[in-house]
Amino acid sequence: MTNPPHSPAVQLTEHALAYLHSAALRAVALLDVADHLADGPRTAEELAAATGTDAGHLRRALRILATRGVFREDETGAFHLTPTADPLRSDAPSSMRDAIVMLTDEPFWRPAGQLADTVRSGHTVFDDLFGAPYFGHLERVPEAGAVFDTGMAGLAESENDPIAAAYDFPASGTVVDVGGGRGGLLRQVLRRNPGLRGVLYDQESVLRHHTLDIPELTGRWQTGSGDFFTAVPPGADVYLLKRILHDWNDDDCVRILRACRAAMTRPGSRLLAIDAVLPPGNDAHPAKTMDVLMMTSLNGRERDEPAFHHLLAAADLKPSRTLATESTLSIVEAVAG
Repeated sequence: MTNPPHSPAVQLTEHALAYLHSAALRAVALLDVADHLADGPRTAEELAAATGTDAGHLRRALRILATRGVFREDETGAFHLTPTADPLRSDAPSSMRDAIVMLTDEPFWRPAGQLADTVRSGHTVFDDLFGAPYFGHLERVPEAGAVFDTGMAGLAESENDPIAAAYDFPASGTVVDVGGGRGGLLRQVLRRNPGLRGVLYDQESVLRHHTLDIPELTGRWQTGSGDFFTAVPPGADVYLLKRILHDWNDDDCVRILRACRAAMTRPGSRLLAIDAVLPPGNDAHPAKTMDVLMMTSLNGRERDEPAFHHLLAAADLKPSRTLATESTLSIVEAVAG
């Protein structure tokens, strides 16, 4: 029997309450429910005993997630991992557990609740709520900074190898990962291209947790700390900017790109802006969701291809091509203008 379509009123109500799906997803991530399902299905009572929670309330949280394919409840009342829920395991390959905790953390959801004020004013209300801009808040509140760093590393794990595989890097030379966090992308680039050396460039507090110190990369990498608004390590063959430009407004992006352009002193040096490229039309796309997140908390934005070209031209960089990857991100390549 097929259920009749919901009325517009019911559909709008469901849209209005969609934040409850996010709340339930955050709860089960924090409680590591998926870890307890790795060996097979369990009832809400069994999961509650394992997680120290109330069985009735836990079942209700799992039930709403099951309506979207995150977990599945069978006729016996046992819950199963689904392909969508499996990455919530903390030990899953490319685990999304920490990323989900970050994306549902207070610095993101609280400003989203005042989106109307952001739309009225044309800028985020984050400073008013937290007393500092987003990244300044992370510096002042180490706990929030730790959630961000681990969450971004988790979010990136599913993206890094597809990006490294999509681009024809030179056989030798140096790659600088600007604002590269813990180095996940640079690690994959160096793994795939044994003739390259790499520099991971970020703030010192982030670099302390880098992931480059593995046997197969011995002697092929170094770290450097500084402010990418003013300068980046010069003389490299390739500069990477992954999920950097979408954090910032156009003026700040041009400052970052000009710092990179000044460092591109080697003939043939290339810059790779790695971000989502917004498609036209009304079809759903992850970048359209992420664009609103950038607007509410960071004064950043996702961009279409002409917008990237505009930024690059303002920094005396010439766009050469845009490459799709098997992730939601694309590679916008540029050379010195």
